[in-house]
Amino acid sequence: MTFLPSPANRFPPWAIVLTAGVIVGMAMGLRQVMGLYLTPMTTELGIGREPFSNAMAIANLVWGIGAVLAGAIADRYGAGRVIAGSALATAAGLYLMYAAQSPLDLNFSGVLLGIGVCGTGVTALVGAVGRAVEPGKRVAAIASLGMAAGIGGFVAFPYAHVLIEWLGWQISLLVLAATAIVMIPLAWPLRGTPATQQSAIRPQSLSEAFNEAFQHPSFWLLTAGFFVCGFHVAFYSVHLPAFVADSGLDASVGVLALMAVGIANIIGTWLAGQSGRFMEKRVGLSLIYFMRCFVFVGLLFLPITGPVVIVLSAVLGLFWLSTVPLTSGLVAVFFGTTWMSMLFGFVFLSHQLGSFAGLWLAGRLYDLTGSYDAMWWISIGFGLFAAAIHWPIRERPVARLAAAVR
Repeated sequence: MTFLPSPANRFPPWAIVLTAGVIVGMAMGLRQVMGLYLTPMTTELGIGREPFSNAMAIANLVWGIGAVLAGAIADRYGAGRVIAGSALATAAGLYLMYAAQSPLDLNFSGVLLGIGVCGTGVTALVGAVGRAVEPGKRVAAIASLGMAAGIGGFVAFPYAHVLIEWLGWQISLLVLAATAIVMIPLAWPLRGTPATQQSAIRPQSLSEAFNEAFQHPSFWLLTAGFFVCGFHVAFYSVHLPAFVADSGLDASVGVLALMAVGIANIIGTWLAGQSGRFMEKRVGLSLIYFMRCFVFVGLLFLPITGPVVIVLSAVLGLFWLSTVPLTSGLVAVFFGTTWMSMLFGFVFLSHQLGSFAGLWLAGRLYDLTGSYDAMWWISIGFGLFAAAIHWPIRERPVARLAAAVR
């Protein structure tokens, strides 16, 4: 039987990777700048940090739940329609945040923002990129999405900061909403149903893919470890600007620190994409989580000055989204690429549960204690846990795939 290629397959691999990278960069950039709105919004609305943090936690939880569905739709019908719908949801969420008058309004905004990023972030596009390149280049191609996310943050932080300074935080949200709409025409090269490929491996249904994954112990270890990544990243990106302000530093320090995360993330994610040549992915993940602990120790015991915060943020950036190509790469190693976006979406759901926990707990503990010290200690403990739990992962295909290549 002959299968017609999808429109996406009529574009060269570099075009697919580039377009997906631009979309991911925009989506993740818009997501990462939300921490810049914590202080002005809570001050203007007369609420504590917990309600804002809860809204961002809801966004991350919805993102995680939606990532599984968005990944399944992208794997079955193509990523184009998922991107378009999610871009509209992002714009609507930013508008609702602009118009918010209460914590409940913020929560509704969080729901829309979560829906928005679940279809435009890395999780929905790893399958399209993974299928566009040959297996030997897959991890490096997926790493490019993580690098794009870092570039997006690097551009988005000064972009949003200048908008806030010039236009005020409310009008700046309208500009960001208009920016989100630009992702819709970018979905064009990624539209269309993924091509069916002839193979010696029997095609799987969605339920069969889930059943196989749920019976694989290494999949659950990977899923548990990614919870910690979400806990670290969400807490740090949203609460760092407030931590900087609490330390008596200028707001620009927080912006520069998060930009340093974005720049260093480009380097770290590229290195992670190349690391498969000389170490197993599970070893790389253990190293990443272990190294994060030193940053949190530094924020507890070093004097909190502008240079210290920026340097520590740059170090953390090296180990930021470098988890993504290794984690998604292991999903592809285990199960192949047919349902890659969906299965990585499930792993990412754990990441977002971690994000929800990190954001909720940070807001709660800060309002109770007036300090982030407890969160730094908890982050250290989780980092050590994640470093340990990745070590016993068995980095090889499931029996179904292994038997097909014999």
